[in-house]
Amino acid sequence: MTGRAAGVEPDAKADRASFGFRDIDVADKQELVDAVFDRVAARYDLMNDLMSGGLHRLWKDAMVNWLAPPRRARNHTFLDIAGGTGDIAFRIADRSPGSRIIVADINGQMLAVGRKRALSRGFGDTLSFVEANAEDLSFEDGQFDAVTIAFGIRNVPRIDRALQEAFRVLKPGGRFLCLEFSSVDMAGLDRIYELFSFNVIPELGRLVTGDGEPYRYLVESIARFPNQARFAAMIEKAGFSRVEYRNLSGAIAAIHSGWRL
Repeated sequence: MTGRAAGVEPDAKADRASFGFRDIDVADKQELVDAVFDRVAARYDLMNDLMSGGLHRLWKDAMVNWLAPPRRARNHTFLDIAGGTGDIAFRIADRSPGSRIIVADINGQMLAVGRKRALSRGFGDTLSFVEANAEDLSFEDGQFDAVTIAFGIRNVPRIDRALQEAFRVLKPGGRFLCLEFSSVDMAGLDRIYELFSFNVIPELGRLVTGDGEPYRYLVESIARFPNQARFAAMIEKAGFSRVEYRNLSGAIAAIHSGWRL
């Protein structure tokens, strides 16, 4: 399913942010999110398998397919934000071996996992891993042909700033793609998904990793994230054009696309 952006702006207070179901000072969120990902970095892929039943692999494939990176790229540059473990970057590198790809993540432990995986897959000379804040990227204006982020935007304290930064570092004609858990729109599936998320995922996390609390935060953060239309409106407000989205698996997840024209 594909949708167009609706002219709806989310209600938010500039000095507040959500951390799961808690409302906190926005200045405190990054430290709390960092603590979550410090605890799950070594098992991040397992975390995504638990939360999506393994579907996240197909969703990431769908995202890169929609991105359609050029197979014979010359000086084509990609930035993957919050992509520490390399899942999206590896897919782009497979499709576009001549491209330059930078993986940016605020969490050093996630980046360490990604670097190790990149070396094991022979991508050591193709990918760069940079510690960077999505709200204040250390890159020049108009540097990238495409900017991607998968399952990371909902963990950013100030989502509007991250979207503005993505717009800033894109070249004119560049594209932004965001893959994120979303609002289920299929009758019956929504209730099943809610029960699975809040009753099964934290317990699976506890059984497999010994710690269920990071998983509880993550399912709560999904529930608090803006629905497809509201998030599309945020992307438009950041300056992007031709904003649209595609729902995946009954809208358990959605890919959002926008262009800097």
